Amino acid sequence: MTEAQYGRAPGDNSSDPVEAWEPSGLLVYTIGLLLAVLLTTTSFWVANTSLLWAPGIALGLAVLAIAQMGVHLVFFLHITTGPDNTNNVLALAFGVLIVFLVIAGSLWIMADLNEMMPPAELMDLHMQH
Repeated sequence: MTEAQYGRAPGDNSSDPVEAWEPSGLLVYTIGLLLAVLLTTTSFWVANTSLLWAPGIALGLAVLAIAQMGVHLVFFLHITTGPDNTNNVLALAFGVLIVFLVIAGSLWIMADLNEMMPPAELMDLHMQH
């Protein structure tokens, strides 16, 4: 494997003209589509089956969602760790950071609001009068 091939996504066009065989773009997108459909149908099956351990379903769905994101990033967006993709990887990392901050901040605010709520007994007493 040459240095130019390291960290390349399927279907990523290379500037190296020496490569003898490159899979066609249609093949790469078809494989990506089949994997995405397989992961999606598996997610629906996991959510609707009674064959799995109930507390493990949420973890299974999270794993399938992360796999789905990986398929989309590699097969459709061609995100790689190659030197020519540094800006794409940094933009993706920044987006993940923003999403994490929004979710963590929302959970923090909701936890603080929950602490400020009066006890249920007081709420019931107040509602009766």
